Amino acid sequence: MFSSKPEEVVTVDVSQAKTLLQSDHQYLDVRTEEEFKRGHCLVPKILNVPYMLNTPQGRVKNPNFLDQVSSLLSSTDDILVGCQSGARSLNATSELVAAGYKKVRNIGGGYMAWVDQSFPINKEQQQSAN
Repeated sequence: MFSSKPEEVVTVDVSQAKTLLQSDHQYLDVRTEEEFKRGHCLVPKILNVPYMLNTPQGRVKNPNFLDQVSSLLSSTDDILVGCQSGARSLNATSELVAAGYKKVRNIGGGYMAWVDQSFPINKEQQQSAN
């Protein structure tokens, strides 16, 4: 079952994504925790599992990405994957499809397109450790 071509990824625009997210789809935000805390889509079901991690050497792929996602979501869940502009989410979606996720789609344009449409966002405040 070896294939050199990337797995087939379905991409939806942010307007389609907004409708789907309001009808029980799970939003998987694959940006870094820092990006997520600066602001993210305000939707009923959202998780943050970074696809890339910031390190002193720059960004590197999260080696535990699939394990972290599979501990939170089922391969049969309706999942929309988003990032800042759509590049990381495309790679993450391709990896999830290859791992057997059946109903996963990429959000074209990512968070920037969401903000451009003036869709609701959530900016986390400083929270105490308690």
